[in-house]
Amino acid sequence: MDFALSEQQQQLADSLARFIRDEYAIDARRRTVAGDEGFSRAHWRTFAELGLLGLPFAEDEGGIGGDGVDTMVVMEAFGRGLVVEPFLPTVVLCGTLLKRAASRAQRAALLPGVIAGERLLAFAHGERRARYDLSHVETRATPAADGFAIDGVKSVVLGAAAADQLLVSARTPAGIALFLVDRAAPGVSLRPYQTIDGQRAAEVVFAGVKVGRDAMLGPDGGALPAIEHAVDVATAAVCAEAVGCMQALLEATRDYLNTREQFGTRIGNFQALQHALVDMFIELEQARSMAIVAAVRCDDPDATTRARPLSAAKVQIGKSGRIVGQKAVQLHGGMGMTDEMKVGHYFKRLTAIEQSFGDSDHHLARFQAA
Repeated sequence: MDFALSEQQQQLADSLARFIRDEYAIDARRRTVAGDEGFSRAHWRTFAELGLLGLPFAEDEGGIGGDGVDTMVVMEAFGRGLVVEPFLPTVVLCGTLLKRAASRAQRAALLPGVIAGERLLAFAHGERRARYDLSHVETRATPAADGFAIDGVKSVVLGAAAADQLLVSARTPAGIALFLVDRAAPGVSLRPYQTIDGQRAAEVVFAGVKVGRDAMLGPDGGALPAIEHAVDVATAAVCAEAVGCMQALLEATRDYLNTREQFGTRIGNFQALQHALVDMFIELEQARSMAIVAAVRCDDPDATTRARPLSAAKVQIGKSGRIVGQKAVQLHGGMGMTDEMKVGHYFKRLTAIEQSFGDSDHHLARFQAA
């Protein structure tokens, strides 16, 4: 099978590589993460100009009609730069939900702002007792005369504090439904925080939040398949991001071994350290192969055929990320544990990815069940 990128995809990868090199040095990222919003609005506008924010949407809706492999190219580059802008929650997660659940009229109202970089979205689905069970939704949407009243708590909502609107899963008498809710609507309260990898998330409380019936995306009670598909697409995306992180770790570690001297020679000449570097390379290539499989299969509309390859990829990414991260920190010595060295930041992101959208244990069980 030919896994080579197309000419357009290679041009996209080259453009993003230049952006990461010029705009996303580790010191610049550190300043961005420390800012009030935790990301750069200027970078977000640049993504809009590059067409990245319209990546998954159809051309007749203002997008560029990209697929899972196009998303893989973007996310791998973002992994190399440790990009913190909310591409994953707005474009990948919510973009897939809009494609699967929203009506054409709803997409016509929402997508122009998303593609132009003027509208940020966040997916409020996870709950404290749900673990990784996507069907576990305790948040309630109670029917009212003019719509619904939403009550419940959502946990670890990525990009919630900066979002203009939230896509909220809630249980109605008919089942699980999706609602579009303004972040500033009466009854919505947030407790934002920074995660270990520098991202921003929030606990979101809905207390009698009133929404109209036109706020529902898709059929009443029929949102679960769209949610499952969106999470699978996001799983493939973070697998690609993890590959970018591992590639950066391998390169940083190789450069360090080729410059650090001990006992009058470069430590890269020591055979044991060379073997450790080879182990990192092998894990990276195994992870890259599985990330490609995930990117190719994540667009499959059949949840059953998506499950095995995506779960297999997530398990391999978890294993490889742990090995590559640990060896990178070890080979850098004590400095690898400090925030001043970039390897620690990559290792934190890989650790967070392992827990995102199902950890290795969850995906091993899912693979077996499939």
